[in-house]
Amino acid sequence: MISAPRSSFSSTQRRQRLPWPKGQPFRILSLDGGGIKGIFPAALLSIWEQRNLDGRSIGDCFDLISGTSTGGILALGLGAGKTAGEMLKMYMEEGKFIFPPGWFRRLLLGLRGIALYRYDRGALTQALTSALRDMKLSASRVRLCIPAFEGHHGEVYIFKTPHHPDYKIDGHETLVKIGQATAAAPSFFSALDSGGYRFVDGGIWANNPIMIAITDALACYDIEPRQLEVISIGCGRRPLRVGPVKAIGGILSWSNVIVAAMDSQSQNAMGQARSILGPENVVRIEPATVMPIGLDDWLRASAELPLEAKRAADKYDREILRFLSPPCTRASFYWPPA
Repeated sequence: MISAPRSSFSSTQRRQRLPWPKGQPFRILSLDGGGIKGIFPAALLSIWEQRNLDGRSIGDCFDLISGTSTGGILALGLGAGKTAGEMLKMYMEEGKFIFPPGWFRRLLLGLRGIALYRYDRGALTQALTSALRDMKLSASRVRLCIPAFEGHHGEVYIFKTPHHPDYKIDGHETLVKIGQATAAAPSFFSALDSGGYRFVDGGIWANNPIMIAITDALACYDIEPRQLEVISIGCGRRPLRVGPVKAIGGILSWSNVIVAAMDSQSQNAMGQARSILGPENVVRIEPATVMPIGLDDWLRASAELPLEAKRAADKYDREILRFLSPPCTRASFYWPPA
């Protein structure tokens, strides 16, 4: 049975903004999608935990975390009280089962992916279940916004912790289900059918979820844009180059258009964020790999991205220190709904 579209639950009136202390920063962590390249943000955050927080979870330093796909999985882990170091261990140890290495195997899976999904979701589900257990979204330690796409109705879908009285429908969802939904990348995994909805990876419309987080903060709280401070972490750019072949057009030459669309969406979102908050309030960090790493290339990602994370941590250490203290105002959740 197909459930009602999420849009049918949307309020028809302006949301009443909750109080927020004047002048107090509202700190946001935004985590891009990127498959197994989620090793980079996990390693980067883990380094900062060890250097500045005595190994405590860095999730407690933020008022809101938004993550898409692999970034959504990392955000859910932090919401569950896991450290970034624990999530990094999951990526490094379980990644080879989720995305089995070996060029010949990947070639065969790539050929299968022309007509079917490449990978079985079982290994991902097992890793998520081991990390997140049966925890519900309403039990998160931090406000979360996790985008997906709902296929029955063709609508964007954002799983939100019940940090505002209007957010009444997601609190009962398990973190495992939400992780499966936001990471159901087309061609890599089949869509997730659950609860009368059909979920696809949130990266098809919000691979960089920074504006989801900013919009939510400004809509939910009586807060000025200048109070928002954001760390946005990407998994590596793959910019679109329109050479002579692409200039002619055709399906084959534009077969990677979704990758180009994801990169363009990220650029646009970053431009909007900096225009609204000011460039000084937005820190953007990405790995500086020369050759792009595939979303499912566990061998390269596990070998190269922890080193890239170390370089990025050294470069941005002083800039991110202002983020690394627990927020003064803990999240109040309105669950169960009145």
